[in-house]
Amino acid sequence: MSDKKIKAMIANTFLEVADALETGQYGKKPVIGFASEGSEHGQDNIEEAMKIAEMKGLKAVLIEGEDLHKKMEEMLDSGEIDGAVTMHYPFPIGVSTVGKVVTPGKGKPMYIATTTGTSDTDRISGMVKNAIYGIIAAKADGVENPTVGIANIDGARQTEKALLKLAENGYDINFAESVRADGGIVMRGNDLLAGTPDIMVMDSLTGNLMMKIFSAYTTGGSYESLGFGYGPGIGDGYDRLIMIVSRASGAPVIAGAMEFATNLVKHDWKKVAAEEFAKAKKAGFKEIIDELKASGKKEAAPAAAVTAPPKEICTDQIPGIEVMDLEDAVQALWKEGIYAESGMGCTGPIVLMAADKKARAYEILKNAGYVS
Repeated sequence: MSDKKIKAMIANTFLEVADALETGQYGKKPVIGFASEGSEHGQDNIEEAMKIAEMKGLKAVLIEGEDLHKKMEEMLDSGEIDGAVTMHYPFPIGVSTVGKVVTPGKGKPMYIATTTGTSDTDRISGMVKNAIYGIIAAKADGVENPTVGIANIDGARQTEKALLKLAENGYDINFAESVRADGGIVMRGNDLLAGTPDIMVMDSLTGNLMMKIFSAYTTGGSYESLGFGYGPGIGDGYDRLIMIVSRASGAPVIAGAMEFATNLVKHDWKKVAAEEFAKAKKAGFKEIIDELKASGKKEAAPAAAVTAPPKEICTDQIPGIEVMDLEDAVQALWKEGIYAESGMGCTGPIVLMAADKKARAYEILKNAGYVS
């Protein structure tokens, strides 16, 4: 090892010791990268977020390069950074984000499960998965035994039945009780404002709306000033810590997302996720999901299998497709020899393909009635 590297290691060691004496926190600090793409508030907002993160004792670095997401993924996979915050990211189907807000009634934190992404193309199955994702996020953030409530939206009762069955099978769920006189697991508007449960379960499009309301209700919506962002992407087997904020997120929210990410790393979020998925599966999670999907499907002749064309790097996207049609849209492109993938963008479901295939892909999807 060169003298230069040895000196750098010694210097870093002294800096870590000095920081530990100052903050009382020992050990290597998690490094959180920030890939800023498309902020509506300019460079000053980004610089302010980095300053706030530094004041909180966080270790954050700006990710730079022509393709920020590609660079971000490389830094995550190499271990150069432990987690990342970015403004939009096309997660694969099965992965969605769990946001963290501060509720106005009592100033209590609450996790919104989920806020972007698609846990499942079946609505009820997705909401059941969201409950598990929310439990993972809360536990990995340091909440030992989080309470779970279900927002009073379409599919709430079916979700309740599925989660109760999972609990009966041995999965430990600590259900919240509504503050309303009639109580119950299904939460009302009062519970949203008061933060009755630690985790509020809902579909991701409703969750996305809730995040906007909770983070920007004091500003009129153009500047998100409160909370910790739209949260980490969570899914069975997904191992990149990628936190989402929006283009309207202000410096406090971006710094809050970095703090959220740091906590997840400190509590070994990958281990927490693996343990929770294992416990849920032991309690018949897969079978419950399969039953939900089977009950929601109409009897139909099995479709002919479609083989995917050779894989290509997908850099362009087409939005505006209904989530229930997403996989069918991908298969429609495969039939025409275009490699495509499904994902979830900021505004909803997307189909991704290579840049030189986008025009033809759009025509195929338009002719098939998937886009207008």
